[in-house]
Amino acid sequence: LETFGLWAANRIEEMILFEGPETVAAVFLEPVQNSGGCFPPPPGYFKRVREICDQYDVLLVSDEVICAFGRIGEFFACDAYDYVPDMITCAKGMTSGYSPIGATIVSDRIYEPFKHGNTSFYHGYTFGGHPVSSAVALANLDIFEEEKLNENVRLNSPAFRSTLEKLNDLPIVGDVRGAGYFFGIELVKDKATKETFNDDESERLLRGFLSKALYDAGLYCRADDRGDPVIQLAPPLTIGQPEFDEIEQILRNVLTEAWTRL
Repeated sequence: LETFGLWAANRIEEMILFEGPETVAAVFLEPVQNSGGCFPPPPGYFKRVREICDQYDVLLVSDEVICAFGRIGEFFACDAYDYVPDMITCAKGMTSGYSPIGATIVSDRIYEPFKHGNTSFYHGYTFGGHPVSSAVALANLDIFEEEKLNENVRLNSPAFRSTLEKLNDLPIVGDVRGAGYFFGIELVKDKATKETFNDDESERLLRGFLSKALYDAGLYCRADDRGDPVIQLAPPLTIGQPEFDEIEQILRNVLTEAWTRL
């Protein structure tokens, strides 16, 4: 896996060199990639990406709109994967979605030109620093600490994973992957070859049956990630083994039915 992590990171270096380092301002990466269905980074990946960005004077931006604030078991997922970005973008988790908010956090090096009052950064807009959303965010962060939500995710994530991995005995399940309380279950037509579904099968299976069946069974999740046959799970950070078991049972029942419909 580490060999693959280095290979993947080096593709970023190739692209920087192809475009010309002087034309590349930043590399944006999610700690766990959402698109395509919950891809955690392989070992060594972010260490190598950090080296590449430093070598070519390119900023590393950690896009944590999804991963920050407990989803991976830390306030910021970059801490879980041991890398220090130049900037962090974050949003909904800051208020647990109860009020709209977003933020960009920058390193001391990025902020340095603006410390002395000689350089301006024009970034204001109408609702910037809105007091209601700010108050909700502060209250939400207090709850994180009081109820030890990050600790709950770190403690229970292995049990969540092992419960979901029981689904690997189903012929339609090709992979279970993820981190923290953020997992993807990839569906396949052929378990041995990992062959995916054609357009007609995807239409009938994902949009025609699976999404509604899961919803009707009481599991609210994304069952069709922009055409990719992946069920994505991002449950509340407060749940534990009883809820894991319920999720697994609902998925098992619905996926068993889905397989018969192929």
